[in-house]
Amino acid sequence: MMTKALTFIREFLTFRRFAIVGVSNDPKKYGHIVYHNLKDKGFTVFAVNPNVEQVDGDPCFPNLASLPEPIDGVVLVVPPNVTETIVREVADLGIPRVWMQPGAESQEAIHFLQTRNIGVVHDACIMQMT
Repeated sequence: MMTKALTFIREFLTFRRFAIVGVSNDPKKYGHIVYHNLKDKGFTVFAVNPNVEQVDGDPCFPNLASLPEPIDGVVLVVPPNVTETIVREVADLGIPRVWMQPGAESQEAIHFLQTRNIGVVHDACIMQMT
């Protein structure tokens, strides 16, 4: 089982264009840290948070539907109840993969994604895998 999960994680990270949902301007918050970590590692990242207009000069989008171009996946850095809402938007938009950062996981959301054949990573920090 662990080998299958690691293989999927490696495959997930071969893609380079992600929306980071839950971005923050507070450098102490994980939404801020994850956004900058992936950006610094060469990923194309789009900030998503309806309560933030910009992150260090980059535009921040209110939702996934408002992104200016297609993405390969979504990284969630939000509370579980928000995750449960966002995964429905992911499915509606046909986004093929989701990474739930520790603390964002929801069994309901994981099940929702699995039943729709949307790839999901949970119980792993994306910053430790890149």
